[in-house]
Amino acid sequence: MSIYTTIDSPLGELLLVGERSAVAHGGVALASVSFLGAAGAPQAQPQAERDDDAFAEAGRQVREYFAGERTNFDLAYASEGTAFQQKVWAAVEAIPYGSTTTYGKLAEQVGAPRDRIRAVGAAIGANALLIVRPCHRVIGANGALTGYAGGLERKQSLLAHEGALQLLPT
Repeated sequence: MSIYTTIDSPLGELLLVGERSAVAHGGVALASVSFLGAAGAPQAQPQAERDDDAFAEAGRQVREYFAGERTNFDLAYASEGTAFQQKVWAAVEAIPYGSTTTYGKLAEQVGAPRDRIRAVGAAIGANALLIVRPCHRVIGANGALTGYAGGLERKQSLLAHEGALQLLPT
């Protein structure tokens, strides 16, 4: 059964959805982290149960991130994807805090040919774990901010929070 909670963040209310898990922190494996009200954001299923206590660890880590006390997350994930998506997501998770990479460099890193950059972008776009799987750290080849499920303003804010934002074209 899915469970969920909401937590406040400096960029708006976050919806955390997960699955109960005996091996995960606090007994929950995260399936998605999204901004409430963002276009296309995952929603809690009608049969999902609200369980704020189950997400205590995830909430603590998110608050530490926004307080500047945490640079990576140590949480169990229940997100599913193809083998290619999992490979791209692992590469996204390896992007260091305070830095960025481009779609092209990420494609090269996962061994995808140049003509598969769009597939890399689609895999990044399928990331349901905003903030904790830092897809906001992937930018366009020209340094421009492109695509982010939480909106480009939030992407810009996250990069500025991490000290990774340089003068980027608008």
